[in-house]
Amino acid sequence: MRRRKFLIESSRAAGLIPLAGWLKASPFDYKSRTSTDSMIADLKKLIPRLMRETIVPGLSIALVEDGELRWQQGFGVRNARSKEPVTPDTVFEAASVSKTVFAYAVLKLCEKGVIKLDTPLSQYAPKPFVTGDLQLKLISARHVLSHTTGLQNIRTEDEPLKIHFKPGTQFLYSGEGYYYLQSVIAHLMGREDRTNCSQYEAGLKVCATDFDTFMKRGVLQPFGMKSSSYLWNDTLTKNLAHPHDITGKLLPKTRPIKPDVARYGSMGGLLTTCSDYAHFLLEVLAPKPSDTFRLTKTYHDEMLRPQIKLKADEKIDGADAWALGWAIQQRKTGAVILHSGGQSGFRSLTMGSVNRQSGFVVLTNGDNGGKVIFHPEFATVLNPLLIG
Repeated sequence: MRRRKFLIESSRAAGLIPLAGWLKASPFDYKSRTSTDSMIADLKKLIPRLMRETIVPGLSIALVEDGELRWQQGFGVRNARSKEPVTPDTVFEAASVSKTVFAYAVLKLCEKGVIKLDTPLSQYAPKPFVTGDLQLKLISARHVLSHTTGLQNIRTEDEPLKIHFKPGTQFLYSGEGYYYLQSVIAHLMGREDRTNCSQYEAGLKVCATDFDTFMKRGVLQPFGMKSSSYLWNDTLTKNLAHPHDITGKLLPKTRPIKPDVARYGSMGGLLTTCSDYAHFLLEVLAPKPSDTFRLTKTYHDEMLRPQIKLKADEKIDGADAWALGWAIQQRKTGAVILHSGGQSGFRSLTMGSVNRQSGFVVLTNGDNGGKVIFHPEFATVLNPLLIG
């Protein structure tokens, strides 16, 4: 059975929740904006120290400010054994930060009329995603992207897939919801290869699709994400960051196959660089005019509009609400969009101020990466970038 180890940030077992909560805690004093040059100088000193203290082998970061890429740099190594250095072009697993890119592609399909945001996905699917539950007929793309489907994060043998509440009424972070939507889109837009299949959690059979090609044509290539993919290739492999455990030891790395991408691509399968992802973040924070690939203002605004408020015990990364593909922090200085990610050997975070058209993306290749990217000192240095 093929299975990737996903430590999705909604899971308390991932260990990111206590750290993520600091993003809105006292270290954020909302002091007056400092110069970006000063911020970069502080980061160049702070990041190597935090990496040493927390045993994080490699990190890549990019800052965008006022609608432009301001700075990018790599720190540490992409492989603890070979000591190859991290650069802005080093390819990391984005983990759940992948969801934002998929959400954008989905909304463009909604804009084009391929699917409708509020039409039940069961009307497009060739077979029921969950059997024996009439609530399946209520689940729409909006519910998936706002994590209100009622589906759990990942099915297991002990917890078979089920709908835990009426769709649209509550929040429950769900990788399975994203897989459901991805499978519907593959049915509508792609080609399934029934000769290339694998088994996953709870005996789930998944066959290869052209998801990688679909995402490259629809988002990655048009947005200048030249080094991003869902499948390995020779160029990507030369720049790949390798995963490491909490002791800094290399973890085994399995090359993803097409059924893996069909199962996990939308929820956490993006392979990208901080430079590439910064290009995508700029398309969200400082959108260019709508075209074949870019959203209209109506759909762009809907993507960033809060869809559901989060209760105190539901809050991820200090977010107050969830939009379509993005978590939202409602600050006095304006909304901040964000998403974190975590799976075996990788941790990631992106945040952005809609008002300032500024933000950052940071990717790490260690299980301790969250101890850097959610560290109070790291947050305090970066916070002025997000003040409107």
